[in-house]
Amino acid sequence: MDISKYSLGDLLLTALKSEIEARDFYQSLAGPIENYFLKDRIMFLSAEEEKHRQAVENMYHQQFPGQKLVLPEKSPVPLPELKLEKETMPVSEVFFVAMRAEKAAHDFYLEISRHFQPESEQHKLLHYIASMEMGHYHLLNLERENALRTEDFEVTLPMVHVGP
Repeated sequence: MDISKYSLGDLLLTALKSEIEARDFYQSLAGPIENYFLKDRIMFLSAEEEKHRQAVENMYHQQFPGQKLVLPEKSPVPLPELKLEKETMPVSEVFFVAMRAEKAAHDFYLEISRHFQPESEQHKLLHYIASMEMGHYHLLNLERENALRTEDFEVTLPMVHVGP
């Protein structure tokens, strides 16, 4: 991903917008889930994205003191969107969409970190957030594998229980 044409301000605003969208996505995803363990994991991801939002917002205020924080309606930097293409999408596909977004967020934070000196707190924080995004990726991958194993059981085959 080449982000060299974007300003640091635009990059941080994009990161903020992305974290808010991820937080909201996970909250809405958790809503209808009945499995307590899965719901708890999804709410954990939502809370993590909120922490990332706070960290990026603090970084924005450090870099641009006194500037009002105004999020763009549409992100200036193209990143994979966290949205469902259809409501009846299998859970495994939902997790796959989220995994792609988490991987893109990881790569994006590593790219943003290049705007800072390697030993700076900002550089280290961005690398830390990037590693957390990959942790989210792996957690989603585990849940996706679980979903793939159980989705087949939810499919009903007509006449499967008809005897001889």
